[in-house]
Amino acid sequence: MLPNDLDRIARQIRLRDLQAVYEAGAGHIGGEMSAIDILTALYFRVMRVFPDAPRQPDRDRFVLSKGHVGLALYVTLAKRGFLPEDEISTFLKPHSRLNGHPNCNKVPGVETNTGPLGHGLPVAVGMAKAAKITGASYHTYVMTGDGEMQEGSNWEAIPAAAQFGLNNLTLIIDHNRFQQGAALKDTNNLAPFRPKLESFGWHVSEINGNAMDEIVPALETRSDRPHAIVAHTNKGHGISFMQDRVDWHHKVPNAEQYKIAVAELSESL
Repeated sequence: MLPNDLDRIARQIRLRDLQAVYEAGAGHIGGEMSAIDILTALYFRVMRVFPDAPRQPDRDRFVLSKGHVGLALYVTLAKRGFLPEDEISTFLKPHSRLNGHPNCNKVPGVETNTGPLGHGLPVAVGMAKAAKITGASYHTYVMTGDGEMQEGSNWEAIPAAAQFGLNNLTLIIDHNRFQQGAALKDTNNLAPFRPKLESFGWHVSEINGNAMDEIVPALETRSDRPHAIVAHTNKGHGISFMQDRVDWHHKVPNAEQYKIAVAELSESL
């Protein structure tokens, strides 16, 4: 699928995500908007996945470590055919399987439960190591937030991946420069990430994480080492009044804001 086609799908996913947050009265819309281009590229171009057989052994794996943006993953999975698209309207409702954080026991296409930050990368290292042990051909991808990289468990997993020679592992850092309640620069700022990851023996790419012509080649890069992509993104990408605003980490638009956001996201559909 070409970048222009991926852009169109990403805009559709953004619009449905916005609608679901507004209807549910909850969500983490800022980080969802920053991650959607990467999710779209993964599921509609890069990864080998089987919506009709989600547990097929040779499928590629994706772990959403920043599990609080699970809605973006649900909408992407639904668009790709893993679950009915109309099920998105049940997000956060009683008895819905679409909880605030992804649950692999309930939602087809979800590889592991996430939510507590700093867990996804260690799990992904285990998945990639298992493939090495068994001779499996699948590739493992994992997305973390940049604030999440403050978790020490990530910095234990990173040298382990290099030690094990996990060239079948790709880490994507959604570097949108904001975390809950503050800008990254005002907290425990570990950026720039590239030299730190390189010092542990990783191959590192640095890209515009909201530009398909940079996302796709980075995700398709293969090396003799584990690969990290530092994806520079915008919190609230695609919606003017949300972009790069810390308060939109989990704020919900009011009726007027929702109308503006729908209009902006619908312009190029």
